[in-house]
Amino acid sequence: MGALRDFVSEVLEMEGSAVEAVEPEGLEVLAPDPLRSVMGWPELVRLGFGAELPVGATAVGFEGDWLDRFGALLGDRGRWAERQFVLPGPPPRIHDPARLLDHTIEFPNAVWRLLEVSAAWTRCLLLAFHYTAVSDEKREGLVWLGFNQGTGAVIDDFTPRLRELLAGDEEWQVPDPDVRQAAGPAWDAPVLDGRVRPLLRHRVRQEVEPFLSTMRRRLDRDRNRIHQYHNDLHLVAQKKLAALAGSAGEKAENDRKREMLRIAAIEREYAAKLGDLRHNYALRVTVEWVQGLELFVPVQRFEVLVKRRKGEKLMRLDWHPAVRLMEPPPSDWGLGIGRSRLVCDDQLHITDPAGQSACPSCGRAWCRACHPTACRRCGHSMT
Repeated sequence: MGALRDFVSEVLEMEGSAVEAVEPEGLEVLAPDPLRSVMGWPELVRLGFGAELPVGATAVGFEGDWLDRFGALLGDRGRWAERQFVLPGPPPRIHDPARLLDHTIEFPNAVWRLLEVSAAWTRCLLLAFHYTAVSDEKREGLVWLGFNQGTGAVIDDFTPRLRELLAGDEEWQVPDPDVRQAAGPAWDAPVLDGRVRPLLRHRVRQEVEPFLSTMRRRLDRDRNRIHQYHNDLHLVAQKKLAALAGSAGEKAENDRKREMLRIAAIEREYAAKLGDLRHNYALRVTVEWVQGLELFVPVQRFEVLVKRRKGEKLMRLDWHPAVRLMEPPPSDWGLGIGRSRLVCDDQLHITDPAGQSACPSCGRAWCRACHPTACRRCGHSMT
């Protein structure tokens, strides 16, 4: 609640309000005319953010529409930002670069050799997405993706640590033009879209999987209950119908028709109940981009020569002094997470292991980066 109070204080000050902290856990706000009109407040209002409120304060919390109201005040402001990280001292030394690299990358079908380690600047792109999963219940949350645009690596593993440093705000500044140029160009829209979509789909699935598991258990429970109920009714009607099989006469014929109609009604009701379950448990997931941060950070850039049979390829990856971590190797195909990569023979593409797996039709391995749509040998489609 303290973080919420600080956020509200900053938003109101941006809107021209005079804000003063009051105890316990409150704010006293002198609001200008436009803000009063939007929020429906008097000129002087007190807001409370804790279990114990200041005298005469309006309770503000995460419940209700408070976040939506303050978000509407911000509009699109704050959805994109650029910052440059400044190391507080000299960059830390890497005592054994080759050993560090050996713990970072794994090439089962190729060899590598470290050529050079040098100081550099790079662009780290952090993107936040809000997802909402709605079925019989609702689940929502935030997913952060991180990319090094200088090397192409996925840096999700230490994105939270970069955000923690950013929240401290001591070593960040507006990017210098020289640093911006040294960091190289940003990705264009097609490249960014191609990298974001598969990783975002993967991360959202990971986030909603516990929700899906509990939903499936409830669905199975309700489906079994409905099946058991209608199956019992169906068995009773079938037994009555079987008992009438050897009977003759008008009464027996009417009883048989009645039981057959009852069986048909039970089957229709059962199908309708299953349809209701499908509707109630249908999952709808929406994802919306919320915020983007482009961070210009100093790195130690590793130049690595990757050799596969008669070919070789230069690969770059960075060690980040700000968090003292090495990023995973880049990937020309796949999500780019994990440390294992394979190298293809034709164009030396570096891919996730699945990018060069065997074709399910003919059994021959092929590079999905070289042939993204179908197997080169038998034409089996990727889709």
